[in-house]
Amino acid sequence: MSELTLAERSVELVRAWIDPERATPRRRDKSAERLAGLLKDPQGLAFTIGFVDRVVRPDDRRVAARNLRTLARETPSFLPRTQRFLLKLGAVAAIVFPSLVVSVARRTLRRMVGHLVVDARPKQLGRTIARLRAGGDRLNLNLLGEAVLGEGEAAARRAGTMELLERDDVDYVSVKVSSVASQLSMWAFDESVARVVTQLTPLYELAASGEPTFINLDMEEYHDLDLTVAVFTTVLESFPDLEAGIVLQAYLPDALGAMQGLQDWAAKRRAGGGAAIKVRVVKGANLAMERVDATVHGWPLATWSSKQETDTNYKRVLDWALTHDHVDAVRIGVAGQNLFDIAFAWLLAGDRGVRDSVDFEMLLGMDSGPVDAVRGDIGKLLLYTPVVRPSEFDVAISYLVRRLEENASSDNFMSAAFELAAEPDLFDRETRRFLASVADLDEVVPPPHRTQNRLTEIQAGHDDRFANTPDTDPSTSANREWGRLVLARSAYTQLGAETVRSNKVPGPASLESLIQETRSAAVSWESRGAEVRGWILHQAGNALGARRGDLVSVMAAEAGKTIAEADVEVSEAIDFAHFYAEAAQRLDAVDGAEFVPDRLTVVTPPWNFPVAIPAGSVLAALAVGSGVVIKAAPQTRRCAAVMVEALWQAGVPRDVLRYATVDEGALSKALIAHSEVDRVILTGGWDTAALFRSWRPDLPLLAETSGKNAIIITPSADIDLAVADLVRSAFGHAGQKCSAASLAIVVGSVATSERIERQFVDAVASLKVGFPQDPEVTMGPIIEAPTGKLAEGLTTLGEGETWLVEPRQLGPDPRVWSPGVRSGVRPGSQFHQTEYFGPVLGIMQASTLAEAIEWQNATDYGLTAGIHSLDAAEVNTWIDSVQAGNLYVNRGITGAIVQRQPFGGWKRSSVGTTAKAGGPNYLTHLGTWRPRPLRTVA
Repeated sequence: MSELTLAERSVELVRAWIDPERATPRRRDKSAERLAGLLKDPQGLAFTIGFVDRVVRPDDRRVAARNLRTLARETPSFLPRTQRFLLKLGAVAAIVFPSLVVSVARRTLRRMVGHLVVDARPKQLGRTIARLRAGGDRLNLNLLGEAVLGEGEAAARRAGTMELLERDDVDYVSVKVSSVASQLSMWAFDESVARVVTQLTPLYELAASGEPTFINLDMEEYHDLDLTVAVFTTVLESFPDLEAGIVLQAYLPDALGAMQGLQDWAAKRRAGGGAAIKVRVVKGANLAMERVDATVHGWPLATWSSKQETDTNYKRVLDWALTHDHVDAVRIGVAGQNLFDIAFAWLLAGDRGVRDSVDFEMLLGMDSGPVDAVRGDIGKLLLYTPVVRPSEFDVAISYLVRRLEENASSDNFMSAAFELAAEPDLFDRETRRFLASVADLDEVVPPPHRTQNRLTEIQAGHDDRFANTPDTDPSTSANREWGRLVLARSAYTQLGAETVRSNKVPGPASLESLIQETRSAAVSWESRGAEVRGWILHQAGNALGARRGDLVSVMAAEAGKTIAEADVEVSEAIDFAHFYAEAAQRLDAVDGAEFVPDRLTVVTPPWNFPVAIPAGSVLAALAVGSGVVIKAAPQTRRCAAVMVEALWQAGVPRDVLRYATVDEGALSKALIAHSEVDRVILTGGWDTAALFRSWRPDLPLLAETSGKNAIIITPSADIDLAVADLVRSAFGHAGQKCSAASLAIVVGSVATSERIERQFVDAVASLKVGFPQDPEVTMGPIIEAPTGKLAEGLTTLGEGETWLVEPRQLGPDPRVWSPGVRSGVRPGSQFHQTEYFGPVLGIMQASTLAEAIEWQNATDYGLTAGIHSLDAAEVNTWIDSVQAGNLYVNRGITGAIVQRQPFGGWKRSSVGTTAKAGGPNYLTHLGTWRPRPLRTVA
């Protein structure tokens, strides 16, 4: 094939398609034209998304009306003058008639985007199907719905898809694996495949009965790629005669490799007498989500970084697939709106004689312009047709936003699609882009961007500039295998046990020797200087990385942490090493003051973060030149021991860093209260800090203590996102995080929202509880049998409270409890004020945001706080008023990230100086300062 010749022919074919003389008169779709025009306005996309988020999303029409009044001040100039006037008039009328005005406004938007989505109600759907198919096009129906956060919504989505499959006028449906089962974990890959296959099998059985219906497996996110392919090939083993399809996204470098794998599998299936399969090739529409995922975890971007690379890869996949040898087993769906790509694929398939094995597919409502001329050459289209119930129209928002962004982005062909004939400059622009993508074609199979392999990698050295350590990426098969090995070891591991045993402090004399020896060793440690100490700490970070598997394994065994919770904790520990190694060197740069480190620091960490927190405290003290004695929490001594072993292996002297197994009681008191201890770093309860101070009133204590943390949810929130973040914040590590959400304060109409209650209860009830050796477990055990406050919190309701989800002990082990949710928590009540430190959440109902903030601030603590609202004014009010050290907007409230998200609290959530761990000023509090002469500037 000569790509250049083919490319030139493709351009000429597009030129012919857009020739006005070939245009077929069509009834003007005024809504589509109005939407297209709106998106050309510089503020059009922002206005439209703002309208969707703030007027369509809220259940409370009074809130929607208030937001409409705000948006009306920024009406895009594209709208006709009469419509701008009506919008402003409606904004005024909304003060008096909010429900009526909001209904009209929402109806107007539905009409404007009605060509993009279809009413799912049976009668209306039937009429629409008949109308759309009248011209000969086929339809690929995709049922949209609420976010699948629990098994209830997953079952509803499966039932809705079954209803589509049962219709005589439906012969093609799409479904995502993430929509038929909830709580899927890539760490439990095999189990997730089996569970999804079980849920999908009834759909395929129905599709195979009578006149076969085509089922296409969709995917959205990169981490779904391997899972979707595995589910597809597994489920079809039971249906050898059923033709079915799967999507591949060309913006992933992995697409061609996945295509080749599917081709090999399908060829064997065909050789055995089975049916062919179909691969629908799309470019991908979740780039923003992939960028966020990569940035948050420190992973390479899974997709191509440029639009041209994606366009080239799209053609690379088609070029490989469209041959006689391949299409016998794999039919190809060329899905997209770009006329140049369609022309390229059509001519390529014609040159190779495989046009009968190709379907051309477009999105419903995006087939305007010269599409009739296209049909005249290539035949009828397959239209991807989202369907949604009017009552759930807001759930179509994510789909619609992607479509709106495509129309508005100048990088996308659709921004020019309607004006190619009238605007030669736009035609030339798209021609240049197309030719550039063809010019880059080659026969190389691109490797994936995500290649992390914990089985073989050696911890890399540290760059000069700090960067957060990437978490383990479960999207790679090697890492999933690593995870299984780590969890298998956790069932029997005795890692750290020898260090715990051999470093036991038997009595006061041994304790005194330990203190004096460590103080003496600290002198030479300080004298090495910040640069040498920093080099050793960098080595410590590398050593912690090399022992990631050991650390995860011992955390699973001793603390009951799931692999997902434990892995990010190791990353945080590594980050502390590298960050403090660099921060210590900056202490010497303070002009006019000299830093004098504490000679001896005692670290008393908690059991709930048994690696990251002790590592952070120890490494900070070592960085400034202090000697350190670590007394680990009794419940997780081995976790701290393995961490300390890694630091010793990296070159931290054993006499400078002492691991001390000290019995609770008099000996622990003697250590904490010893007059030659210069600093105690505590992470634990406020009561523990008070106890330490009672032992020694002048104790230099740096403590991060308790939290009674709340998330406010206003009527302007994205409900699905709020529910997902609340569940994760409340029940991650069984609620045993000082930052965990213990309260949800719902504002106004959120309290009576059936949808948020249904989604929340479904998500909580669907959490799989157990021990972390089972990779499907999403909530591990509590650290020990509940007593005291936690036992009361799990079993006893306060006045006016009821169980929305009642917690239960699961089986004979008293550490395994299902999560609990109580509603009706009253201001000032025991549950409002008490930190329970376990899997129980209380819900409070506030009338206004001001009242919600008042209640959020009314506890003795101020560690973390969150709000879910898409209203910027609400968020700004909250930020100005809330009293907490760490604030989170439209996200979960747990988790700290070194440098990016330092951690520390207000009020009773901290004792001593209020420096945040992992922040730029933390080390300055681990010693004293004395004056020195200013440096002379030449």
